[in-house]
Amino acid sequence: MKVLIIWRLLTVGGVNAGWRNRSIYFKKHGIDTEFLYTTDHGGLHIMEDVAPVYLTKDEQEIIKIIQNNHYDAIIVVDTGAAFKWIKKANYRGPVLVEARTPELIKLKPHLKSFRGIEPEAIIVPSHYQKRLVTILTDEIPIHVIYNGIDTSFYRALSCEEIDVDSDPILPPGKKIIGWIGRLDKRKNWQMLLEIAKLMKSQRDDIEFWVIGGAQSVQREDFAAKWQEEQLTDIVKWFPVIPYQQMPHVYSKIRQSGGCTLATTKTESFGNTFIESMVCGVPVVASNMMPVTELVLHGEHGMLFRGQNVEDAVNQLCVILEDSSIHEQMSRAAIVRVHEKFAIEVVAEQYLHLLKKIGGINVDEVNGE
Repeated sequence: MKVLIIWRLLTVGGVNAGWRNRSIYFKKHGIDTEFLYTTDHGGLHIMEDVAPVYLTKDEQEIIKIIQNNHYDAIIVVDTGAAFKWIKKANYRGPVLVEARTPELIKLKPHLKSFRGIEPEAIIVPSHYQKRLVTILTDEIPIHVIYNGIDTSFYRALSCEEIDVDSDPILPPGKKIIGWIGRLDKRKNWQMLLEIAKLMKSQRDDIEFWVIGGAQSVQREDFAAKWQEEQLTDIVKWFPVIPYQQMPHVYSKIRQSGGCTLATTKTESFGNTFIESMVCGVPVVASNMMPVTELVLHGEHGMLFRGQNVEDAVNQLCVILEDSSIHEQMSRAAIVRVHEKFAIEVVAEQYLHLLKKIGGINVDEVNGE
């Protein structure tokens, strides 16, 4: 069985991280996954070692890819133009839609017109996202399937396993607050700098690690503000960290007694939350959906009010100042991810959905 995933953006974000994990699991069950992107935003290194990747904007080339590869199913992720390509390729197999964009105004164009294609289902990564999609359409079945994570790759590494010589280098006597993601308006890096500025005035045992942002639209704005606020001593920026190194980064944060911080204004899921948690790192984020589907306040991390900087600092300090709380949250976070977000759990739900559409027999795919 062969499946094509079509998405506009080849990024290092949660959508591709989730599909990387899913494609590895699918491969073990006899399903070959291929990916078609139109724009590269630095994510090729995430995907190319697990599955074939096509990167092109040429419509004729895209149509030939669809026609020549005889896919058993096509999954379209937030790419309205894909339905035109599928129609022109005269593809007759089942089509599923993944609705990932967490902002209604940006999501609408991708769900406005299917150009005569009738999707079998819409897949969303959270119940929050399902509510959003329901505003735009209620004619197609909507299934919530959480992003999954490979718990054999992302895990709490022992001191002996951690690559201590790779960036970021863990400074002695510092507790690390990790901030992972793109530098853009939605991820709200401005709030991160406000938090860092306040914490710098209060304590000297903290270091922030900003991971990512090499190709982000606001990277220059971030760099200018970071330097203007004189935060380069407390905030260290690592624009590019290889995906394969991220378990080491999280494990260094855990080893320091630190946590991860998310200042995002909205998410459809949030892969960095479960990455952090399964590596034993508590999470501090805003008390909003879908964060509350992933992180329970006081159990796996702490949630602050809205975009309140002072409250965010207070919640960070709860974890940073009590090693017993940190250890308790660390253990609970690992258990939660294994139970709810392990790739074996969520990818199996995807397999059963594939089984239901288009007469695809997943039992035969599994060799049963």
